[in-house]
Amino acid sequence: MGSRIFSRVKNLANEGFFRERPCVDDASGRYTNGFFWGNSYFTGSATECQYIGQNYVRKNERSTSTSTIDEVQEFNTEPHKKGNLGLSGTNLLTQTFIDQPPYPLGFYIMRVSINTTLSPTTRLIHIGVCLPFSCTSADVAVLAKLAASDIAGKNSVIEKIRDQHNLYDMYSDPVYWILFGVTTVVLVLMVAGSGYDLYLTRMVARKKNMIYDLEKHGKLDQLSNGNPKTLNEFLGMVYLPVLADTVPNGSTAVNNNNDHEGTLQSPNEGIYKLSVLEELLLSFSVPSNLKVICDSNVGGDTISTIHGLRAISMAWVILGHTCIVVFKYSDNMEYRKVVERKFLFQTITNGAFSVDTFFFMGGLLVSFLYFRTNAKGDLNKLTQGTKGFVAGSLKFIGLLVYRFCRLTAPYMFILGVVEISMKWFYYNSVFEPPTADHYNCPNYWWRNLLYINTLFPVDQMCMPWSWYVADDTQFYIVGGVILVLATNHFKIAASAVITLLVSSWLTTGYIALANNHMPSSDDPLALFDKIYDKPWTRLGPYLIGMSVGYFLFKTDCKVKMSKAIVVIGWLLSSACLLSLLYGLYEAELAPVTAAAYSSLSHSAWALGLAWIIIACSTGYGGYINKILSAPVLYPFSRVTYCAYLIHPIIIRLTAMNLDSPFHLGKDTVMITFLGQLILSYVLSFIVSVSFEAPVVSMLKILAPKKRKRIQ
Repeated sequence: MGSRIFSRVKNLANEGFFRERPCVDDASGRYTNGFFWGNSYFTGSATECQYIGQNYVRKNERSTSTSTIDEVQEFNTEPHKKGNLGLSGTNLLTQTFIDQPPYPLGFYIMRVSINTTLSPTTRLIHIGVCLPFSCTSADVAVLAKLAASDIAGKNSVIEKIRDQHNLYDMYSDPVYWILFGVTTVVLVLMVAGSGYDLYLTRMVARKKNMIYDLEKHGKLDQLSNGNPKTLNEFLGMVYLPVLADTVPNGSTAVNNNNDHEGTLQSPNEGIYKLSVLEELLLSFSVPSNLKVICDSNVGGDTISTIHGLRAISMAWVILGHTCIVVFKYSDNMEYRKVVERKFLFQTITNGAFSVDTFFFMGGLLVSFLYFRTNAKGDLNKLTQGTKGFVAGSLKFIGLLVYRFCRLTAPYMFILGVVEISMKWFYYNSVFEPPTADHYNCPNYWWRNLLYINTLFPVDQMCMPWSWYVADDTQFYIVGGVILVLATNHFKIAASAVITLLVSSWLTTGYIALANNHMPSSDDPLALFDKIYDKPWTRLGPYLIGMSVGYFLFKTDCKVKMSKAIVVIGWLLSSACLLSLLYGLYEAELAPVTAAAYSSLSHSAWALGLAWIIIACSTGYGGYINKILSAPVLYPFSRVTYCAYLIHPIIIRLTAMNLDSPFHLGKDTVMITFLGQLILSYVLSFIVSVSFEAPVVSMLKILAPKKRKRIQ
């Protein structure tokens, strides 16, 4: 540390390079403070270096120095004055910029590993240097070695230097143009669908008014002479938006017309027909899609509590991911160890339970809706009169195709955005991306498409947060097999659930014990590649959710319980959930106990949630049910999938666009989190309306129709 980490480019300063160009020196990074407080970023200011370099370019393009003052107006909005203005740093910058650099500049980031006795481990630091653009990475390495003292040179190694000679050009990337083309097509369809929707809606309104006026004056029967056929010809074919007609639970109604035309009944009992192509176009109608997403009404047969749990869990996920990124790109990373000792910080440390909530709800909805839909006979449309194994296979394939189509459209679009943005940040940002998406996405995107990316090492994963989507889809496949099997062989299906659940517990416990995993002290993501993201260790909550869904179906959400049972149930559920969140605070566990906790904690969390769902669905939820079923949460719940895909990109954009690291603090983290939360949901509504909602509508339009026999 006595060498000030690297003295930076001291020899260059002695030779007059920085002495004659003080702004270049000012834009370069230097050791200031906070090394022992976790500061590993001495980046200087890439923005300042860029502005100085732009002055050189503008000088050579215009052959005049007047552009200098114009160029720095963003820094200095006051009129230029002579003399010393004391604390006016902008005036100092303006005066310094008058001296134009005689060469173009580039900003270089050196990643250096330092091994000293003052630090227990090897530290990686990042130093930013503003140098002539003609310098190569090798030149910068030589300059750094010359600038370093003997002590620093012996204890440090330059691992990597990022320059601006091989910048990423997104306009030459085919993925960019694919995204551009898809976005353009979707925008055109949205404009066309919305316009056609508005046109037909106005046409219906005009005809309704005309019918009302004719009925009011008693002229309708005179025009038709009482003949229904003549009346229909007079009224013509009119329309009501397909998406506006929803079933009680807020999902889009399914059309079952023989000739593949949408048929809806108006309050006036007139028949309104649309061709399939018209319906498909109207699937992209923004007003109709927003109306469905923002619908505050749900049917009595819907588990409305799910909406609240889903929205709260999504906010919890965003909070956890915000903290992870902010902690990584901060100049006081050791502050994390201070706040981790706080009792309430266990809420963030144990944020992994938020994903268990998603798994639990996924299994619950799949089971509950499958049994209810099957009981109504709606799944018979998929089997077309077949029975036995063939019928079960058709049901399973139908469920799988529906889920794949619904999830994949927004998923692949977001994956493309991640690939492009992370490539750009890898070459242009002061900071290195948190994961290697710039390399993994172009090479391993197909694993995401097949939802098998969690079966490979995490360092080969594109969009690491997509592990949840992959696991949930794999669970859906397993659950689909069990549900189809349960239709005719319930005992075998129940045995399969128990076997899988116990196997998951034993596998997780063995892995935790073999790796000496201590959940009370280890980083929650310490064994990400062995425990955290693997489907065989996270299956428990999904299976428990399926069991609860079956229970609610069999009881029709009607269970009588005494007050004593209700009180005991709420106390046990609260104790279970709170102990999982805060029970390990300052606890020391034996290896076997730690392995048992790792094995059973996720399923225990699901059991705690099971009571909340059962109590709220059967009328024993009280104020908890009112909060979780609040209509204001419904729209946010319906865009949860898109919010989950998008929010890490927003967090990365915030960090990677910075010129210097964050400075950790409670206020900084909370303000950053609230900004991420709002922006993530704003964009999730846009993506959902553009990709998810149209696909859901089209799937319902193209769903197999029940064939009517010709009499």
